[in-house]
Amino acid sequence: MRKEEKYQIIESLSEKLKNSDVIYLTDTSGLNVETINNLRRLCFRRQVSMQVVKNTLLRKAMEKSEKNFESLYEALVGPTSVMLSDTGNVPAKLIKEFRKKQAKPSLKAAYIDQAVFIGDDQLEALTQIKSREELIGDLIGLLQSPAQNVISALQSGGNTIAGVVKTLSERDES
Repeated sequence: MRKEEKYQIIESLSEKLKNSDVIYLTDTSGLNVETINNLRRLCFRRQVSMQVVKNTLLRKAMEKSEKNFESLYEALVGPTSVMLSDTGNVPAKLIKEFRKKQAKPSLKAAYIDQAVFIGDDQLEALTQIKSREELIGDLIGLLQSPAQNVISALQSGGNTIAGVVKTLSERDES
């Protein structure tokens, strides 16, 4: 590979890393071409970008980006594939689903909104991370709950109060 090609790869990868808050580093070594292609198709369907890169080029791209990836450098050993996504848990769920049939890809590390996860044992925790949309939905649900309780209490209380007033008015008349 010529210097110009390496420079272009570093520039392109650095720009992708700069614009992404969800970065997974995986090991796909030992997978045959057909299996890798199946993984790429699944990534495409889930809107996850996957790229196999050399560790030295990836490290230079990380250094060139404006984020602090120092804690990920220790994971840059052996073959590395980079998965980029807009949602924190999608690549983890994708890896977990794919591993029902295959032993790999294994998770080396993940960088999600400045949080770093190292090692394959973190995969289950990463699948539990909620997306932005899920968090907003939970928040709206929590905010609506007290209001719904007040409204239902007022509605049921209104019937009770009306009954009490009616009973009291009937007593006064007799």
